[in-house]
Amino acid sequence: MESIKVIAFSLRDEEYGLNIDYVQSIERLSPITRVPNVPSYVKGVINLRGNIIPLIDLQSKLCLGQVEYSESTRVIIVKFDEIELGFIVDKTSNVINIPSDAIEAAASSGFNTDYFEGIAKYEGRLIILVNLEEIIKTEANESDVED
Repeated sequence: MESIKVIAFSLRDEEYGLNIDYVQSIERLSPITRVPNVPSYVKGVINLRGNIIPLIDLQSKLCLGQVEYSESTRVIIVKFDEIELGFIVDKTSNVINIPSDAIEAAASSGFNTDYFEGIAKYEGRLIILVNLEEIIKTEANESDVED
């Protein structure tokens, strides 16, 4: 049986999953350097081991409101193609193996599903699977917009 490995994380009281193939590391939130003229969900950049990483507040990006950062706040460093980003999330939990047959396509839910690949039913939990490619694609398109 096929399965996918995801890193489980929380935004507000909901659980989300991100394909582990794209995850470089999980870091504590470090001091952020603000960048002018960026969307409100782009919190700035961090210097991570010599690399400048843009930070996206995933809760803001997904229109779930603002959040106060806490001791459990984490940054998931992801890489897709040559793009490296950090996603700020409330907390991360664990890596889980989700069987393919436990995933329902997001399109069948009737919601705007651009940023989601599906919803997994796993051990009594509902885990919303994030579509990293779409989130990064919108980032690239929005950063190309000139005033």
